[in-house]
Amino acid sequence: MQYSSAPAAKTEAIYRLAVHPLHNPQKLSEAYQPLVDHLNARISGARVELEASRDYQSYERKFRAREPALLLPNPWQTMQAMKVGYKVVAMAGDAVDFKGLIIVRKDSAIKEPADLKGKVISYPSRTALAACIMPQYYLHQHGLDINRDVENAYVGSQESSIMSVFLKNSTAGATWPPPWRLFQRDHPEQAAQLKVAWETPPLINNSVMVRDDVPAAMREQLTKALLELSDSELGRSILSGMETSRFLAADDASYAVVADYIARFEQEVRPVEAK
Repeated sequence: MQYSSAPAAKTEAIYRLAVHPLHNPQKLSEAYQPLVDHLNARISGARVELEASRDYQSYERKFRAREPALLLPNPWQTMQAMKVGYKVVAMAGDAVDFKGLIIVRKDSAIKEPADLKGKVISYPSRTALAACIMPQYYLHQHGLDINRDVENAYVGSQESSIMSVFLKNSTAGATWPPPWRLFQRDHPEQAAQLKVAWETPPLINNSVMVRDDVPAAMREQLTKALLELSDSELGRSILSGMETSRFLAADDASYAVVADYIARFEQEVRPVEAK
């Protein structure tokens, strides 16, 4: 321990970037730490640290308590985070890439949604928009009663949802394009035994949000660094590792479409969160 008569130097602000559980914590770190390193090379006066979460519920508890300064949430979580003072500064990826996928085994007898009656369907979480809510709405629109006709298994992560199908613990599993592409890359033998049976129409992609007490100058630095990422070879490599095409300008109003979608889903299918 060192002692000094001089006052301590002002410490650098630390901003935690909490990414919703797209992957398990180790895989999330591998995918997103290069982004954090890039941000730290581009901003001054603060440092960004990556924060992973065990599951969707723990992630949602964190932002509802306003713990992380920066968020990369799904669109439903974006609407919830707005209520506690986070503001959208960008969209992560093209909107056309935000859609639900329903995976089955290639040797499965499942040919149409009605064939899933009485079967188990896996999802990462009740609140995963592309990987649960949108697939459930798709199945509802194709004649399945999600609450009575099937057994819904919420298994904690995107990879677990896919692996559940491979292991035959579920007949079908829901995910969305980036984790499915990553699974195909990292587990080619298992992926070769699976296929996408159906995909939903797209909606709007995940957001990047900044807590309302982060200084405006810092918010602008972070946003600029994100939006310029696709302009360089290094930036495009970082984006590729996240299975994200680019960051685009967005604001709170961009996500109004999500509120409308969720209202219809809750009216026709189920509450997003368990009562």
